[in-house]
Amino acid sequence: MSLVTLLPFIVLIGAMILMTRSAKKKQQAAVDMRNQMQPGSGVRTIGGMYATVKEVNEDTVLLDAGPGVDLLFAKNAIGAVLTDDEYNRIVHGIEHDLKSDIVPDDASSLTETDDAAGSAAASDETSVDLGKKDADEKPSDDEAVEAKAEEPKKTDGDSDAK
Repeated sequence: MSLVTLLPFIVLIGAMILMTRSAKKKQQAAVDMRNQMQPGSGVRTIGGMYATVKEVNEDTVLLDAGPGVDLLFAKNAIGAVLTDDEYNRIVHGIEHDLKSDIVPDDASSLTETDDAAGSAAASDETSVDLGKKDADEKPSDDEAVEAKAEEPKKTDGDSDAK
């Protein structure tokens, strides 16, 4: 047999060895993660349920899923052990220490100095023109549209030229 005919088999065996090693590493990482569980840890099951670890046994975990709801799961059913911040963010909606990342809706507070903000607050007396017209001035666009709608419509038989 020549080397050319053996080369595909060698490549295939090498790929299988690499995939097996990768799968074993992932499996060992999952086992290590599950061994880190302690009572009080927040977890997510492989089914997507979030709960707090109440008790850890050799093959099982007792989870507190809510007031008066204790569930017994196999250790292998735990998909992830979460940090306290991540668990509180997901389950309780509590953002921890993110106030420095909040961007205000109005960007002017980022560019205005304290003196400018104080003078703007003091000058509340200035009026703002919102485009409203007085009643004795030219009618507004809405009024013009209403007046045109009230005019009688001409038909093909009517003629302006006499």
